[in-house]
Amino acid sequence: MKQYLVLAIFSLLSFAAKAQSARVLADKIIAIVGDKIVLRSDLVNYIDDMKRQGNEIPANAECILLDKMMQDKALILQAEKDSLPIGDEEVEAELDQRVRYFIMQYGGKEAFEQIAGRTVYQVKEDFRKSIKEGRLAKSMRDKIVEYVKITPNEVKDYYEKIPKDSLPFYESELVIGQIVLHPKAGRELEKFVQDELLDYKKQVESGQKSFETMARLYSEDPGSKQIGGRFELNKTDKQTDPDFKNAAFRLKEGQISAVVKSKFGYHIIQMVSRNGDDAVVRHILRMPQVLEEDIVEAKQRLDTVRSKLIAGTITFGEAVDKYSDDQNSKFTGGIITGQGGNFVTIDELDKSLVADLGKLKMGEFSQPLTFKDEQEKQGVRLVFLQSKTAPHRENLRDDYDRVSQRAIAEKRDKTIEKWFFSKLPTYYIMVDKDYQQCDEVRKQFPNFVSK
Repeated sequence: MKQYLVLAIFSLLSFAAKAQSARVLADKIIAIVGDKIVLRSDLVNYIDDMKRQGNEIPANAECILLDKMMQDKALILQAEKDSLPIGDEEVEAELDQRVRYFIMQYGGKEAFEQIAGRTVYQVKEDFRKSIKEGRLAKSMRDKIVEYVKITPNEVKDYYEKIPKDSLPFYESELVIGQIVLHPKAGRELEKFVQDELLDYKKQVESGQKSFETMARLYSEDPGSKQIGGRFELNKTDKQTDPDFKNAAFRLKEGQISAVVKSKFGYHIIQMVSRNGDDAVVRHILRMPQVLEEDIVEAKQRLDTVRSKLIAGTITFGEAVDKYSDDQNSKFTGGIITGQGGNFVTIDELDKSLVADLGKLKMGEFSQPLTFKDEQEKQGVRLVFLQSKTAPHRENLRDDYDRVSQRAIAEKRDKTIEKWFFSKLPTYYIMVDKDYQQCDEVRKQFPNFVSK
């Protein structure tokens, strides 16, 4: 059986991208599972969404999607019977996340509301039930497979059934850790950029230039410079620097902040618009210049850390936690992550790091190395080459974790398949005559009644 995907019954993107008039199409119930219904519009809107995202649509897309939607309905029905808990805060958090994403995609709250034909509040209310049902379906699926485990022998049996010419080929993969220090500029240079920002603020408030123009000219944030410093944020977003966020939400519309220090540098912030916990601001970022003497001092600090690592008086994870300025790496023990999780390929690394890795053997720590991050901020790092594989065909020795993940996924799918075949005969199931020839539906729901 194909892997069961827990689908959201509706897509916010579908809602936002279609005109209100499209909603007036003739609708009808095309399937019922217990007391849960599937509307034809659900199906059409989801497929339209896939098309807009450029996904390839198979000829039998409606049959595949209807089968999965009916599966979700069965999972939701059982979750309700089992009284699986879904907190309102979980639903609200997912709603906020999705709405924020589409507001950014459509260029702001006003544009999103214009396309949707409804306010953000109305959109949330429209989709609250479907989001909750989606989370119920996922919780039920998780409960079904909660105790599914796999043994090494089962992994071996799974692997040996794969035709040898079908085994994937992997390029060289590395596990790399890093400890990062950002040299601190001297007080005089910090004061210099603070005075620059105060001057920019004065020019904007006096009407000499617009904030947008000043951001385009002087901001050192490459992500927002070209759009006049525009930045959208949410009060609950934990990814945004807290000092920046707190300063922004203290502002009234049109007001410009005093100079604000964040982990990126110094800013002035202008509040453009605010709606509850969502806000659109503009900002100008300036980073104090780091002198050579500051870089030398950071290198000396990292060289001391390197000596401790080589001597074994501290582990790499402990060193990351104690010394690294890179907050993201602290969640991964300093390991650089990529598409393959902790494994990265050469093409996923910046060029300067690739050149430095060529000098390292497995288990070695580099000398302190200078670099610039994505924000063009000067840094010094110590690199640890934990492991490196040669290009190879998949095998159990090098790729056991990958194989075991696929094996347990297959075992979970079979467990869910077994659950469906035991539960579905106890539910009332109806399928519209236009979809009764769908092989996917007939196989999964053989006991349906005709309409």
